[in-house]
Amino acid sequence: QVQLVESGGGLVQAGDSLRLSCAASGLPFSTYRMGWFRQASGKEREFVAGISRSGGITYYADSVKGRFTISRDNAKNTVYLQMNSLKPEDTAVYYCAKARYVTTEWGDPKLYDYWGQGTQVTVSS
Repeated sequence: QVQLVESGGGLVQAGDSLRLSCAASGLPFSTYRMGWFRQASGKEREFVAGISRSGGITYYADSVKGRFTISRDNAKNTVYLQMNSLKPEDTAVYYCAKARYVTTEWGDPKLYDYWGQGTQVTVSS
């Protein structure tokens, strides 16, 4: 059974940093593209970042480019999201997700078939 478990969220001030982790189990982790999404209260879920199976290719939403870094450790079955220079508009529940297959698209939630439970990130001004 595939499980994705996020951790690392919390309450921080604007300008601070956080690192989210997503531990995966029940799947051959290194064979799947992974992504991070977020959902703010009252808004639709939006793509944040994605990473290829080997970690050699990454893709970011424009809103986080230059501030967030996605990485993975296939030996630990874990994907990370390093978030720097956090802004109040980054406040959301953050989810990691496993991609169904490799495609030229990154950001459509329908391309992902397993999701974690989410971790709350709150950035105060």
